[in-house]
Amino acid sequence: MHTTHRNDILSLDGRSGPSGRPLRNSQPASLFQPGHNCWRVEEARRAAILVDGAPFFAALDAALRQAKRSIFIVGWDFDGRIFLRPDAPEGERIALGPLLRQLVEENPALEVRILVWSVAVLHAPGAPLPLLLGSEWEKHPRISLRLDTFHPLYAAHHQKIITIDDTVAFVGGMDLTIDRWDTPRHDPNDPLRRDPDGNAFPPVHDIQMLVDGDAATALAALARWRWQWATGEVLQRVRPCGDPWPKSADAEMTGVPVAIARTSPRWGDQPAVREAAALTLGMLRQARHAIYVEAQYMTSRAVGRVLEELLAHPRGPDIVIIMAGASHGLLERLVMGRNRDWLLRLLKKKDRFNRLRAYYPVVPAGSNECQVLVHSKLIIVDDRYLRVGSSNLNNRSIGLDTECDLAVEAHDEATARAIATLRDRLLAEHLGVLPADISKWITAEGSLVTAIERLNVGPRGLRSLKALHEDVRRPLPLTWLLDPKRPFEPLWFARRRSHGSRSGA
Repeated sequence: MHTTHRNDILSLDGRSGPSGRPLRNSQPASLFQPGHNCWRVEEARRAAILVDGAPFFAALDAALRQAKRSIFIVGWDFDGRIFLRPDAPEGERIALGPLLRQLVEENPALEVRILVWSVAVLHAPGAPLPLLLGSEWEKHPRISLRLDTFHPLYAAHHQKIITIDDTVAFVGGMDLTIDRWDTPRHDPNDPLRRDPDGNAFPPVHDIQMLVDGDAATALAALARWRWQWATGEVLQRVRPCGDPWPKSADAEMTGVPVAIARTSPRWGDQPAVREAAALTLGMLRQARHAIYVEAQYMTSRAVGRVLEELLAHPRGPDIVIIMAGASHGLLERLVMGRNRDWLLRLLKKKDRFNRLRAYYPVVPAGSNECQVLVHSKLIIVDDRYLRVGSSNLNNRSIGLDTECDLAVEAHDEATARAIATLRDRLLAEHLGVLPADISKWITAEGSLVTAIERLNVGPRGLRSLKALHEDVRRPLPLTWLLDPKRPFEPLWFARRRSHGSRSGA
């Protein structure tokens, strides 16, 4: 049983926040420092967290249908064959690509631009030929789909940004591609969870953030910059008109400053940008009570060192990490899976006070269990910090791939309550209980870990990753080549290729 000693922390940290959890009064004015751990801090009039593919896709469908001037999609992958609303009546269902074509035909002022990582045609799950050869729905002068080839060797354009009329923006872990749609129930036999070819895919969990206001305007500027860097085309800002905020998305936070943190590799004339990594490490270092992480990958030793320091402290925070149980494919198992397990084992050796838990979620499937693939990239620290975006906790997300994360810090009770409520809501989904149950047990026990263990007794729940309980073999030599922290090419070579390509355009 996990033993907690929270009274000392409570007395040190002062006033209580939501559900009896303290808000620290010794914090600096803001953790966010533009130019260091974020690009900009801009206010969102409304901010919502969309948990799992079905709510995100439904909200996006509604927002797209309200677009007046501009739809901008920047992603790791894109597949126009997917249905945003597979649950819609048969006569109302339309694939994403034809939907975009329909929208521009109905509105002569609307333009659609889609920017996709060039290597998606080989590496990503969506159909490659439409990206290479085009589809019928793309054959319209106001629809442009381009492949972004301006990146170092093996680097991925991993940002997932969608902006509409420079007015609302979606950022998170989900691309508009196959194998992303699912409901929070994660029913193993859901007949709607199928790819465009009719093949069923496993339950999948992910998170997207929706913002409007100045935060959305800034994200639109970032998307235009990405387009300009990839294509050479300079686009003008869209004059906001209307309000495409989807009615299905309830704003959990209002009038909240949002930090936009990026990652991009040194390439051409562009210096490396590592704001997202600095933000992640800074958030983790602020933890006093609980760190809650959902991550597809975790191999970064920089993250590991911070967590080791926190675990070694006698009054450090509980640390709960939710990940996928099994890696998919041989390469992923050898690189991401084995390195993750090694890092978790190192953390466990530092866990003198039994405050570390690493789980994977399962749902009942008859007499068996079905794992839920965790694809989300989320960090919640205490009731104070929230980060949602595309960054994994692996090396390549530090300085090789392009990433975009959004972060919020609580300076008032309402924002702190929204962050705590989100964490409780996510855990309730994984454990098959009510969010109020999570909050009740955290209050009663003073410990996130103990609250989870009290409630983790049903067929739907969290199972401990084996790396915490058994010896793990060392990672294979040279696996860092597939999970590097920086580009391989020398700077002069990157500049030559970049200038040569641009001058020939």
